[in-house]
Amino acid sequence: MGRKAGGAKPWSKRRNHGSFRAMTDATPTETLRALAETALARAGANPRMAALTAEALVAGEAIGQPGHGLSRVPQYAAFLRNGRADGAAEPKVIAQRPGTALIDAGHGLAYPALAMAEAEGAARARANGVAFIGITNSHHAGAMGLPVARLARQGLVAMAFTNSPFAMPVPGGRRPLLGTNPVAAAFPRRDAAPLVIDLALSQVARAKIAGAAQRGEAIPEGWALDAEGRPTTDPKAAMGGAMLALGGPKGAALALAVELLCVALTGAAFGFEADGFFQDEGNRPALGQALLVIDPGALAGEAGYLTRVETLVAAMLEDEGVRLPGARHGALPAGLSIPPALLEKIRALTV
Repeated sequence: MGRKAGGAKPWSKRRNHGSFRAMTDATPTETLRALAETALARAGANPRMAALTAEALVAGEAIGQPGHGLSRVPQYAAFLRNGRADGAAEPKVIAQRPGTALIDAGHGLAYPALAMAEAEGAARARANGVAFIGITNSHHAGAMGLPVARLARQGLVAMAFTNSPFAMPVPGGRRPLLGTNPVAAAFPRRDAAPLVIDLALSQVARAKIAGAAQRGEAIPEGWALDAEGRPTTDPKAAMGGAMLALGGPKGAALALAVELLCVALTGAAFGFEADGFFQDEGNRPALGQALLVIDPGALAGEAGYLTRVETLVAAMLEDEGVRLPGARHGALPAGLSIPPALLEKIRALTV
């Protein structure tokens, strides 16, 4: 792909927690997907849940988000075994109008409900111009850029939101009430990969702090507070305290908006009502997700939309060094490098 079509670098040259080193130390992607699927099925996930979850975690690894990648397999397996996630759950639409639908994930892993939301969103947006799909009684939703990127490859503009267990204070507060509440958006392009924006509303993803705690590394000041509300560089103290919002009070206000979108409209649980993902024991989080899908043809028209997007992209790429967001969202590579200890842990879950 040329620079004007996305500026992506070859897969083998990207760095993301070791997910792409030389292919000589990589495990075939299909092998990793099959191992993850088997591990989740052994833990109690039904066939569709196991397959969709494995696909999502491999894709998360491939786009450089290891915190939403294969490291989640042992965590999800524990949740399935201890009842924090229902492996038998089948998502279903429980309320609908022409441009909206509410999906009950049934306390299962989120990915079957997200797949249903994608299909419902695409169909309703094409019929009505716009669609809003809510999900309730859901779980950890992984890399939110993945579902919106798939919709953008169908020619649709999409935004996705999820709340998560409490981690950040509200604007002006000290006690964590809001989740890190990721937001993702994807915009189709003419004959090129879509633009994909995907970010949590905390300074960093909570998984980064958890990883630093596991490795015994300090974190930069400005990422988190301890339980007393003091800035800390100790990741363990941060895990017991509060994350800081991206952009301070403005980011916290955005996180509040996402919390309300994902919960008040769907009947899901607020972040402060859900036990954290980084503890094996706890309640079923019952979180909410929301998906907004727009057919560009219903507004300025597809041709006009694409012309405007390409005008902006061309202006962006006039500056040397600009990387278009979402360049990693493409075909999966042949292999992925993951830490050997994690690979062995996943293999152990398959027997």
